[in-house]
Amino acid sequence: MFDTYIKWIRAHSEPINAEAKNQGLILDYKTFVQAPRDANDYDVLFCTLYASYGKALDFNQGDDGKFEAISAKHWATADSDKQAQLTSPRLEMRKFLGTAYVREVTLKPMP
Repeated sequence: MFDTYIKWIRAHSEPINAEAKNQGLILDYKTFVQAPRDANDYDVLFCTLYASYGKALDFNQGDDGKFEAISAKHWATADSDKQAQLTSPRLEMRKFLGTAYVREVTLKPMP
């Protein structure tokens, strides 16, 4: 299902992420692929870069409304139940392994 899944991502996730980046809601997004080491390892990984750790974790009504508007435009409906129904094929193609929040740090050189 890899090719079918990637085609779905290109048709739906990519345009939504591109618009979120265009509106300044996220700084960037990336997709990584690898050969999984075992059945519990990923083969496709999605990363989203936010301006700050707080921006990634803290709820913001204004940003949430903008994300909802992007999704409503893409899926041609503001109905969240209908959107969930339209996105459900993605979850049927793949096993969701989880979400992790990672913070990038810049180490200062030793004196």
